[in-house]
Amino acid sequence: MKTTSLPAVRVSEALRAAAEDVLAEGESLSSLIEESLRRAVEHRQIQAAFVARAAESRAETERTGVLYPAAQVHAEMRAMTAARRKQLLG
Repeated sequence: MKTTSLPAVRVSEALRAAAEDVLAEGESLSSLIEESLRRAVEHRQIQAAFVARAAESRAETERTGVLYPAAQVHAEMRAMTAARRKQLLG
């Protein structure tokens, strides 16, 4: 995979010092910045997908007029969480 450089980022001396203070052994400032960028991009992609699903749900609700009581949705979410927890933890 080809790589490319990002623009230089200007930060305060305090932020740079704080970043250097939390580096793991063998970790470089560049790798910390790269990992932080990866996580930020992933987070924003997840947010965008969530907003898209919400917009789809709203459009479907407006189209069909079908609504679900919050208590029913919460109960289903609790059941899904419990089932997943059981699957993961045994």
